[in-house]
Amino acid sequence: MRIDGHLVTPHGIQPGVLEIQDGIITQIEARSNVQDRFILPGFIDLHVHGGDNADAMDGPEAVARMARFHLSHGTTTLYPTTMTRPWPEIMDALKGIQHVTRQGITNGPDVPGAHLEGPFINPQRLGAQPPFTLQPTDRELNDILALDTVRLTTLAPECCSDAAILTMAQHGIRLSIGHTCATCEQCQHMMRIARTQNGVIGGTHLFNAMPEVKGRNPGPIGALLADDDAFMELIFDTHHVHPANFTMVRKAAGERLMLVTDAMRATGCPNGVSSLGGQEVYVNNGTARMGADGSGNLAGSVLTLDQALKNACSHGASLVEASRMLSTTPARYMGLNDRGSLKPGMRADILSINEHYNITNVWLAAKSN
Repeated sequence: MRIDGHLVTPHGIQPGVLEIQDGIITQIEARSNVQDRFILPGFIDLHVHGGDNADAMDGPEAVARMARFHLSHGTTTLYPTTMTRPWPEIMDALKGIQHVTRQGITNGPDVPGAHLEGPFINPQRLGAQPPFTLQPTDRELNDILALDTVRLTTLAPECCSDAAILTMAQHGIRLSIGHTCATCEQCQHMMRIARTQNGVIGGTHLFNAMPEVKGRNPGPIGALLADDDAFMELIFDTHHVHPANFTMVRKAAGERLMLVTDAMRATGCPNGVSSLGGQEVYVNNGTARMGADGSGNLAGSVLTLDQALKNACSHGASLVEASRMLSTTPARYMGLNDRGSLKPGMRADILSINEHYNITNVWLAAKSN
């Protein structure tokens, strides 16, 4: 199979043709006469709760439904993300995600595992999370490890023991700082502990549900930006984060910045009342807020990654940079060495967009969807 267009690679944009065999890119051939479209690697969403009126907490069928919805917006790999609910409910949700990970989704994205957002978070920084926080004990850690489906967890460093951090890092779970009141020093301590076991550190929806940066108290944001190796998520729907802060982090974090949706079940649905983690949320014109009247905190977003691409490019990012934030860096963060860029040997998870950055086609392992 051959797919031609203006190829968006880590080194720039060049006209060419992808040669594909058995779902793998085997060769890239430079060519001047190509279709007038951009070809990008498929998007990878590390933080996504739902979409198309389906939620990751609702079992395998709901996970498959939300995944297919996000595929139509260019997401070819995703990590269904749980909410802070009573532990038995979280375990049921993780079992549902495990089922999808093992069985796969017909005509759907790849689901390598789950993102556990909570309950290991600070009750003073819930954001839109319900109040069922826990500090991880051997029980919760053993439950998680036995399932072998959690690949990423959001946690508050001040609410987790060194032993818990070590255990998760030892088993390759990415540790993402979020929903926290931690100081810069507490974050740096957690990073040092985790890295004794080759732990990989990230930050969950930077700027949201964490202390602001101050001159004498840089907090988690300062700790993450100052670190050479920490990755960080950002919800760039222009509601959660001001465009100037997006530009600041884009320049400061460089190849460590990743765009995510944090999308909820209402994504892709009409305006009105929806739910998130058993709580009422009101969605109006692209903004979701807690409460049936929308008078509460910002809730999870109704963003899709194709819109995140447009937002990034509308606020100073090049198409190459935006592709890196949506595909290359998330793959590197999660250790997905077989995807995330257009190179020989990579999975042919690919999408095409027109000059307005609208998606025109999505291929999973070179099969059109």
